[in-house]
Amino acid sequence: MVSSRVRLSRTSRHLFSAVTALGPLAIGLVSTKVAGWQTVSNDDVAANATRRGKYAVAHRIVVADDHPLFRAALGSALARAAPDIPIEECSTLADARAALSLGSVELLLLDLKMSDCDGFAGLVAVRGEHPAIPVVVVSASEDPGTVRRALTFGAAGFIPKSATLPTMVEALTSILAGDVWAPDTGDDDGQMEMEQRIASLTPSQLKILVGLQKGRLNKQIAYDLGVTEATIKAHLTGVFRKLGVQNRTQAVIAAQALGVDL
Repeated sequence: MVSSRVRLSRTSRHLFSAVTALGPLAIGLVSTKVAGWQTVSNDDVAANATRRGKYAVAHRIVVADDHPLFRAALGSALARAAPDIPIEECSTLADARAALSLGSVELLLLDLKMSDCDGFAGLVAVRGEHPAIPVVVVSASEDPGTVRRALTFGAAGFIPKSATLPTMVEALTSILAGDVWAPDTGDDDGQMEMEQRIASLTPSQLKILVGLQKGRLNKQIAYDLGVTEATIKAHLTGVFRKLGVQNRTQAVIAAQALGVDL
């Protein structure tokens, strides 16, 4: 696989403030001891935070993936790229967000296909909550569009699950050094334009767009967000204008750029 370092677009930086939390936080993941690197659990980190204060939590890398074997592969790569940084493993987005909320995270590796991740909606939610923490997307979907969207929506890198161990080590070393790493991709100007439009949405507008993509009615979205149906209708006007569409159907088609089904 041919790979290269790439730089985030200006649009990606604008997106960091475009989302807010999309679900409850949870703490309590029990981790296992894996040969070759140090792992810690959310309970251990929370206990340390309580005992020594939040900002005394040891720096660590969070790996969020629901496949234990791939978490092990990432752990092996991290043991070479960052041997002195502990690894905290999570199997859901909720657990990852709980870990991030405790602070002192150097890097998050995020699988887009976890059950509660909602594709790129999960990525942009994390970026909105913790814009200073670099996020690396790891995915079995490695087509150019998926890679490009990950970078557009704020990822510091993209590592295909088909990558070899040396490639993973190269990618992680580059990202930890402050670079952006991803496989080479082609350009699709039309798709990039829609991604830029989505990046301009406010946090509330983005939540409404995700609701439309899931087939939710206005009153259901209003209930989910704790607002009135009239407020949702007012937000929809802004969503349609920013996306350059005329109705809900066109907005749902545009929302496919979020990759909710990935």
